[in-house]
Amino acid sequence: MAGNEHFRQLLKSGNLKSTKHRNAILEALEKNDVPLTAEELYLHLKEDGVSISLSTVYRILETLVERNLAARFNLPDENKAVYELKHDQHRHHLLCVKCRKLLPVDGCPLEAYEKLLEDRFGFTVKGHQLEVFGYCADCSEKRDSK
Repeated sequence: MAGNEHFRQLLKSGNLKSTKHRNAILEALEKNDVPLTAEELYLHLKEDGVSISLSTVYRILETLVERNLAARFNLPDENKAVYELKHDQHRHHLLCVKCRKLLPVDGCPLEAYEKLLEDRFGFTVKGHQLEVFGYCADCSEKRDSK
């Protein structure tokens, strides 16, 4: 039940009601080490006995992304999106397209560029998203040994 309270507070911070399906999706995202596609998430929920449709999973995920509670990464090689819970601090990742391992990037490499854009164009930057895709060391090694 402690997890439910955590999710209730998270949803409240996004101005969303706490529902059985939203809580189940948040819990599934939290317990997985890698980002999941909507289809994978749907299968995990079904395995856990949650009665939900795939379209509901998609709708909830899109709502969570819109409310800044989840992050969506579009995998270029698969033409699919994967989702993970959003974290409190601003951060970027390197995402392995093979095993979907997320490697955090310390600091923000775009802060100086944001300042340059603001100064150059008089543009007020409110946020950004950086997605870097490739192969982690383990997957690169496997690819090279083939």
